Amino acid sequence: MFEQVRRHSRLTVAIRMLEVIYHSVVRDVRKQHGNAFLAIGVNMLQIVIFVAVFYVMFTLLGLRGPGAIRGDFIVYLLSGIFLYMTNIRTLGAVMGAEGPSSPMMQNAPMNTIVAIGAAAFGALYIQVLTLAVVLFGYHVIISPITIEDPIGAFMMFLLAWFVGIALGLVLLALKPWFPTATMIISTIYKRANMIASGKMFVANTLPGFMIAMFDWNPLFHIIDQCRGYAFINYNPRYTNWEYPLIVGCCFVVLGLMGEFYTRRHASASWNARR
Repeated sequence: MFEQVRRHSRLTVAIRMLEVIYHSVVRDVRKQHGNAFLAIGVNMLQIVIFVAVFYVMFTLLGLRGPGAIRGDFIVYLLSGIFLYMTNIRTLGAVMGAEGPSSPMMQNAPMNTIVAIGAAAFGALYIQVLTLAVVLFGYHVIISPITIEDPIGAFMMFLLAWFVGIALGLVLLALKPWFPTATMIISTIYKRANMIASGKMFVANTLPGFMIAMFDWNPLFHIIDQCRGYAFINYNPRYTNWEYPLIVGCCFVVLGLMGEFYTRRHASASWNARR
C-alpha cells in the first residue's frame, strides 16, 4: 500500500538484466564443476581425445588420401570436431536450463529467459576458451596454424552455437510435456551427427545421392562452410550458410513460443518427473 515504485530507464533495466545474466553464467559454469579451470580442462581433454581417435582412425584406414583437403590435417579435424561439440554442448546446456517451476525462479530478477541465456553463454564461454587454448597449444608446440579467413571460420563457429540454442529451445519447451521422448530425441540427434554432421568427410567429394542424405542437416552445411573459410584451396559447392541461419531462426521462434506456452502452464510437479 505504501510501497514506492521507482521507474527505471530502459538502459538501466538492460544493464541490470546483463548483470543478472552474468552472475547466472558464472553459476552455470561452476555448476558443471566446482573449479571453472577443471571444467575447461575436462572439455579440452575430450576434444584432444576426439582428435587423437579420428587421426589414428583416418591414418590406419588410409582416408587421408584423395578425399582429404590439401592442408593441415589437424585443422581439418578440428574444424569438424569443434563445431560438432559446440553444437551438441549448447543444445544440452539450453535443454537443461532452469525451467519455470525451478526454485531459482522464486528470486525476483530471475526468469526463464535469463536461465536460457546463462546456459547458452556458459556453453559458449567454455567452448571459446577451449578453442583458444587448443589452437594456441598446437600452434606453439606442434606446428604453426594458417587459417585463410579466421573471421569467417569463427562466424561459422558462432552459427553452430546459435543452431544449438535454437534446437535446445524447442526441446526445452517440449521437455515438461514429453520428458522421456525429449531425451530420446536429444540422444538420437547427438549420435546421428557423429556421421551426419559431415565432420568425417568432405562434402565436395560425395556423389549426388549421398549429398541428399546429409543436406537436411544444418550442421553439415556449417562444417563444410567453415572448411571453406579455413582452407584457401577448398570452395564448398553443395552447402551454404544461409540455410542453417534460416533454420536456426525458425526454431528460435518456435522454441520461444513453446517456452511461453509452457511457462503459462507451469506446475511444481514437473521437477519430480525429470
